[in-house]
Amino acid sequence: MKADLGDLNAFVAVVRAGGFREGARASGSSASGLSEAVRRLEAQLGVRLLHRTTRSVAPTEAGERLLERLGPALTEVEEALDVVNGFRDRPAGSLRLNVPVSAARLVLPSIVPPFLAAYPDIRLEVITEESFVDVLAEGCDAGIRYDDRLELDMIAVPIGPRVQRFATAASPAYLDEHGRPQHPRELLGRACLRGRFSSGAMTPWEFECDGEVVRVDPTGPLIVRVGGAIDLAVDAAIAGAGIICLFEDWLRPHLDSGALESILEPWWQRFPGPFLYYPGRRLVPAPLRAFVDFIKASAGGV
Repeated sequence: MKADLGDLNAFVAVVRAGGFREGARASGSSASGLSEAVRRLEAQLGVRLLHRTTRSVAPTEAGERLLERLGPALTEVEEALDVVNGFRDRPAGSLRLNVPVSAARLVLPSIVPPFLAAYPDIRLEVITEESFVDVLAEGCDAGIRYDDRLELDMIAVPIGPRVQRFATAASPAYLDEHGRPQHPRELLGRACLRGRFSSGAMTPWEFECDGEVVRVDPTGPLIVRVGGAIDLAVDAAIAGAGIICLFEDWLRPHLDSGALESILEPWWQRFPGPFLYYPGRRLVPAPLRAFVDFIKASAGGV
């Protein structure tokens, strides 16, 4: 029995994305086209592959077994096609990156436009995600994360600034009214604007000065989801709602304009910059290889 490769790819895209609309966005197809492809595949195989409801799509037992065998096989097909792609004058194809919002905002803007200009035949898709995910399971080629969140079997390539700092700041009006803290522990008596990860964790603020490390867990009037809602906390800080602790580069425009005033700067903690990471156990697709080479060249070969 022969099944159309496009129909098989459609099935995998829907299952990995968790739905037809999501699969359409991830694959660049239409939801109706994916639905028709899966129905065609089910009719040909004579077995239902997906449980469909108005809210979700999940594989049946037969669908799960098919996906287990298809995933590696389709990866082999993609890698075979990519070998041929290597003979082109310019790399072509799709490159999907899974990155935190901070990287999309602070790291990629200086890299993506010149990369796309240098490689017009590559289509880049950037998916923002704060929690650590299996990039292959999510259908991505690579991701960007910080050193403490990398798996051991990943190849890591430095990308973006190699040293960053967390900055603490508030509006001048807030500090005029409530005073300017001289030690991180004084934050426990101030209104602080916090961020919570999708996992539910809300990490303490950490400071360091002359070898002394201080961790505080302040409270305040606003908690936002780390990633997409951080700008709300920045706006609240500018409006005088409290003190914010965030990437220095994120706050820098507001510090330079005077909308925010830095506090506790001798205590701002430095940390290594992020890495582009990808699995080392598979052939590197041509678009990803081009991206890796591009960021290495941009960093002066580091």
